[in-house]
Amino acid sequence: MPSLTVSSAPGADTAHPRRWAAAAVLMTAALMDLVDVTIVNVALPSLGQGLGASDSALQWTVSAYLLGFAATLVVAGRLGDRYGRRPLFLAGTAAFGLASLACGLAQTPGQLIAARAVQGVAAAVLMPQVLGSFHSLFRGRERGKVFGMYGAVAGFASALGLLLGGILTDADLFGLGWRTVFLVNVPVAALTLAAAVVLVPSTRERSTTRPPVLGSLVLAAGLVAVVLPLVQGGEWGWPLWGWGLLAAGVLAVTGVAARGAVIPRRLFTVPAFSLGLAVQLLFALGMQGFFLVLALWLQGGQGYTPTQAGVLMVAFSAGGFLTAPAAEPLAVKLGRYVPAAGAVLMGAGYGWVWYAMEHASPHATAAWPLVPGLVVAGAGLGLLVVPLVNIVLSAAPAALAGGASGVFSTAQQFGGALGAAVVGTAYFADLSLAAALPWVLGAYALTALLSLGLPRTAVPETP
Repeated sequence: MPSLTVSSAPGADTAHPRRWAAAAVLMTAALMDLVDVTIVNVALPSLGQGLGASDSALQWTVSAYLLGFAATLVVAGRLGDRYGRRPLFLAGTAAFGLASLACGLAQTPGQLIAARAVQGVAAAVLMPQVLGSFHSLFRGRERGKVFGMYGAVAGFASALGLLLGGILTDADLFGLGWRTVFLVNVPVAALTLAAAVVLVPSTRERSTTRPPVLGSLVLAAGLVAVVLPLVQGGEWGWPLWGWGLLAAGVLAVTGVAARGAVIPRRLFTVPAFSLGLAVQLLFALGMQGFFLVLALWLQGGQGYTPTQAGVLMVAFSAGGFLTAPAAEPLAVKLGRYVPAAGAVLMGAGYGWVWYAMEHASPHATAAWPLVPGLVVAGAGLGLLVVPLVNIVLSAAPAALAGGASGVFSTAQQFGGALGAAVVGTAYFADLSLAAALPWVLGAYALTALLSLGLPRTAVPETP
């Protein structure tokens, strides 16, 4: 059916009458994608046994999705700005459902990793359209409110994915076991697609700039070159050429950013945006690395079932629910001190969990002393992510809304891939928490420090 086209160009003042219904559909798709970042974590031990996957293959099951996501986000945001966000959102949702089906039917680790990469690419196609559409459909207080809602959804999606992954794996529906953590996306994607056709309007920017496809390919290669030696280094014996590949990847990413074709240099002249990217990357690195190690430790050393491991994560979600409603009002009064305090609480909570893990006895009930630390960390999450999205994206010029949201999400996904690579490799080296978790605490210490450089409040939108 025909739908209203909403432009974010200066002077446009159209408000879609069903914008909140559209936001609900867009938020559902975002939740589906973000849950898929962590839903596989609790299922990893069962998945590894079922497919005979190596330690590095388990890391790639997580990282392939995040890298596919990170490598495609920026160009997908620019494509949506120029050609319209609705068609890309529909295509991404359909592709995500099909890739999820391929994941659920995979017979080898290689097939699963490849399907996960495609799944990440599909998620990247639709996700910038979500944030870009919010930027176009909403103004003023409504925009801050919808960004705050998205921040809450993004924060809780990680814990929800861990819980759902455990329940689905243990439920063994139709004898499918771990495969259901992927197959559950198929009906959700189909229903979301049908609702989007009716409710989501077309939005775009008045842009004549061609999307930088070549530069995006270089960016993708650079991101893979950074993560590849970190994941495979242990199995390869840390060869000198692996470090060279890592350095080349860093140079490629830096070069793409410096040219400004893929990532508009204008964005990096806004201090709130630049610092926000670093905060986002470090936050995701610490959280993804922590939950990967925790899921493996609970099921490997403590004898937890996937469901028991997932249920334990409810404590993390509960902590977030305690602080999320107050996060935005607090941020209005205290600004940057709110995400900084959130990072401190997350680091303190994970430190508590680490201490409890190191002193736990090898049986399932010994993990329950972890609960207070998880609650504290979850409380920090609510204070960190809810205001961060609004502060950072409100600082971006409206004409670069799609590109800004793509870069912001790229930082999160690449940070998660780095977390799985760095923290996971440190853990797998000798199954040592002492080797892995200092990386997590260090990430949150830096997150807190950098958060102090953010604005005291959200920056008013600029044309």
